[in-house]
Amino acid sequence: MFLFISHKQAHHPLIIIGFAVLIILMLLLDLGVFNKKSHKVSSREAIRWSLFWISLAFLFAGLIWIESGHVAASDFVSAYLIEKALSMDNIFVFILIFRFFSVPEEYQHKVLFYGIIGALIFRAIFIFAGVGLIKLTYLPPFELNGREYHINLLLAIFGFFLVYAGVKSWRHDDQTSKDFSKNWIVKIAHRLFPFSPAYSGSRFFIRQAGRLMATPLFLVVLVIEGTDVIFAVDSIPAIFAITDDPFILYTSNIFAILGLRSLYFLFANLMPLFRFLHYGLAFILTFIGVKMLLADIWGIEISSPLSLSIVAVVLLLSVLASLIIKKTGKEQSYDTGQKTNE
Repeated sequence: MFLFISHKQAHHPLIIIGFAVLIILMLLLDLGVFNKKSHKVSSREAIRWSLFWISLAFLFAGLIWIESGHVAASDFVSAYLIEKALSMDNIFVFILIFRFFSVPEEYQHKVLFYGIIGALIFRAIFIFAGVGLIKLTYLPPFELNGREYHINLLLAIFGFFLVYAGVKSWRHDDQTSKDFSKNWIVKIAHRLFPFSPAYSGSRFFIRQAGRLMATPLFLVVLVIEGTDVIFAVDSIPAIFAITDDPFILYTSNIFAILGLRSLYFLFANLMPLFRFLHYGLAFILTFIGVKMLLADIWGIEISSPLSLSIVAVVLLLSVLASLIIKKTGKEQSYDTGQKTNE
């Protein structure tokens, strides 16, 4: 069990234990009860699960408010919304991965489930390592023009990187024809494992002619895991701009990730309706980078409630713009190749 302690405060052991028990219980129920049999997830089921995970996250935010006050609760919701927003890019890439590898719809939930198990582990490593590194990378204080500066080198690097990532993300490059067979994870996997040529139900490994072989479904899980690690390079530095409390950072991240599967099944067929969302995400990345640099270099703090408001408004405006503004003749919608089962 990790000790969720920052220099600001230590959280009550009961809320830490409660969080761990809740996540383990929900994962066991998810795979062992609700999704014991592989099946295609309908839009109606995806909506129910999306509302459940969102409600659970905000209920947890209420517990944080009771335990630690409104600032900690605002930090949690801000980090949650940022991670949720940035995960929309993950959803788009998941669509491409499933389409490229022709993953049957009834097995996609299982792939995402195990992908999230890996994300729980890797996000913990990134967040706790990041908190530790931040404490070790403060430069010696110095004065300039009569003002004292106490800069953290890692936070400054994160800030500049997020501004760069935001500006770069403003360009929406078409990736619909991306060839995942050239992915470095795929190349390494083929060196480590013998793969069967076809899917074998929902199994990850099978035995053929006395030889243990991995199935293409296992390869898809590896690609999903690698993709999440790459996306974490953006999202983890972004939430460090909100707080240095590892408990807030990790729990908000996990609640956002746990709801990612249901969002995938809900939005996989609706992505063309949110064609301006990437502009909103690019603005959010840039804003967070600027916020981090202002706080780290110039000591100018943007409060958590204000940050939360800005992120929420930008997301709302980008979605509304996608729904209201009609497509021009030059714009092409993205066909996911999937049909929604109502």
